[in-house]
Amino acid sequence: MEYRYLGASGLQVPALSFGAGTFGGKGPLFSAWGNTDVSEARRLVDICLDAGLTMFDTADVYSSGESEKILGEAIKGRRHDVLISTKATFRFSDRPNDVGSSRHHLIATCEAALKRLGTDYIDLFQLHGFDARTPVEETLSTLDDLVRAGKIRYAGVSNFSGWHLMKSLAIADRYGYPRYVANQTYYSLIGRDYEWELMPLGLDQGVGAVVWSPLGWGRLTGKIRRGQPLPATSRLHATADSGPPVEDEHVYTVVDALDEVTAETGKSVPQVALNWLLQRPTVSTVVIGARNEEQLRQNLGAVGWSLTPEQIAKLDAASAVTLPYPYWHQRFFAERNPPPV
Repeated sequence: MEYRYLGASGLQVPALSFGAGTFGGKGPLFSAWGNTDVSEARRLVDICLDAGLTMFDTADVYSSGESEKILGEAIKGRRHDVLISTKATFRFSDRPNDVGSSRHHLIATCEAALKRLGTDYIDLFQLHGFDARTPVEETLSTLDDLVRAGKIRYAGVSNFSGWHLMKSLAIADRYGYPRYVANQTYYSLIGRDYEWELMPLGLDQGVGAVVWSPLGWGRLTGKIRRGQPLPATSRLHATADSGPPVEDEHVYTVVDALDEVTAETGKSVPQVALNWLLQRPTVSTVVIGARNEEQLRQNLGAVGWSLTPEQIAKLDAASAVTLPYPYWHQRFFAERNPPPV
């Protein structure tokens, strides 16, 4: 397993991380992701560690805390062999303050996550979304306190706009608070929006991408094709979790290009799609999920080899879309404002 630095930090993380969103299966949304129990979770963790995949990602809202609990049980006795990443900010209950990035909520949710995970520290603690109701200074000073207390080691964000992240970094620099070193972001061959603003920001500010849903909500598994019905277990059946709208023809065009590259490499469609991401600037780690051992082993095959420049160019061309303003206009000034890729 290749290891990479997490943004501008000194922490090295595996190129692939394991997403524990399939652990628990509690509620209509997360039951569509998977319902892995403790026994199966231990087996998946075993396979990951054997392959050198040592980072595991979860969140407090995944199955209402059950994902964190199951992950904690699965890594029991081997805490020092793994890196734990979790997230908080989204509403956890109907209590008024059980949401957001206030001092009250972040301290409470961190303490609860530590208990569920069965650990006394979290390697990467991420804000699941931007909280415009809480002053950024309050949020960052709270994270600073948690770092100083040894309860979290690094801080990151997820689902932030570029200005959300840049404002936070500027305030962190002003007051000497910990800088965000990770941006857990959606990025795939059929969702390249990350490249427009967040990737240049990451390059400029030393923020590493932790990529989620790298197969575009299951659209790049190789099972979504022209004239074929959705697989019975596809997440696309869950209307609350179908991801951003993507034109079917665009998906088919990308899958056609993936098919060409799989014929050249002997790899599977998901492996090629994941390997493409691993070649992109700022990407520190790609979060893979798996309902079972077979899917996990398949995804682990995305590392240990590299696409050729010609194959990358083929996939780039097939997945390209018209950029929104001002990004299309900025391409006219590429002499002094070059695109990141």
